[in-house]
Amino acid sequence: MLDFRARHGIVPETETIAMADINTACGRMEKSDVKYRFVIDMATL
Repeated sequence: MLDFRARHGIVPETETIAMADINTACGRMEKSDVKYRFVIDMATL
């Protein structure tokens, strides 16, 4: 499956959030208000 993804340029859709926004992100997950995966920007730690 990973080879297929790489050959066809299929990439995951993500939403990058700052570490300070983690509580907001958790609240959005509880409300099912998330369209993409969250990725935490570790540079904001």
